[in-house]
Amino acid sequence: QVQLVESGGGLVQAGGSLRLSCAASGRTFNGYVIGWFRQTPGKEREFVSAIRWSGSNIYYAGSVKGRFTISRDNAKNTVYLQMNSLKPEDTAVYYCAAARTYYSATDPLNYNYWGQGTQVTVSS
Repeated sequence: QVQLVESGGGLVQAGGSLRLSCAASGRTFNGYVIGWFRQTPGKEREFVSAIRWSGSNIYYAGSVKGRFTISRDNAKNTVYLQMNSLKPEDTAVYYCAAARTYYSATDPLNYNYWGQGTQVTVSS
């Protein structure tokens, strides 16, 4: 079955960097889009970034554009989220997810598979 496993979260000071990884397995992901979302307690899951498996389409939320970079390594079946200039408001559990179609790539309801999440904490 499809598995998505996130890693790379942790505690970092404001202004620092982290790189999250999402290792995908269980099928081929051609045509899929892989997205990153984040969630804090009491709030809805928020779109962060997404990339088509081919790399032809990339999407960013306005709040992270210019600071975060999404990329993928098809040979490793892994999608990365490089997060720079981190702010305390970036603190959240970060999830990666896979969708069969890139339509509505920013909508969590579009996604079919989810990882377990990784905690990112940015201290001020």
